[in-house]
Amino acid sequence: MTTAESVLFNAIAVINLEGDLLDQGEFNAWLDLWQHDGLYVVPIDPQETDFKNTLNYACDDHEMRAKRVKRLYSGESISTTPRARTLRTLSRFRLLEASDSEVIVRGAQSLWEHRKGHSRHYAADITWHLQPQADGWRISQKVIRLVNSDDVLHSIGYIL
Repeated sequence: MTTAESVLFNAIAVINLEGDLLDQGEFNAWLDLWQHDGLYVVPIDPQETDFKNTLNYACDDHEMRAKRVKRLYSGESISTTPRARTLRTLSRFRLLEASDSEVIVRGAQSLWEHRKGHSRHYAADITWHLQPQADGWRISQKVIRLVNSDDVLHSIGYIL
């Protein structure tokens, strides 16, 4: 196995772990995967790159990710009660960049949500920026570019 293949293999393991944690509702463990200063982004315009100066469905720093998780666990928000069941398939991984300090991987996500007797599907291109740490990898940025972002997102009670 080449170095690039090894890096991609390790990055995919973290990405698959993240997907499983989200689908299983293990949101505190999901928070632990993040760099404190990491950014979780769902842009409205899939071509957008200036996330902090444009309108997004989500542009969450540490504090907003923690608030999002708190809402999911509390059941106090109508958009999270009952909690949606999700199942995501992650595929088509491509290593875009790799250095000692950061690995960037792009892949595809097909996510099914089932809640209150209705199912919805969201497809997305996702880019993960991962930073290797002594105790494992951390997500420093995740950008979810929805294929159907021109549709209005329904009130989602989960993390893409």
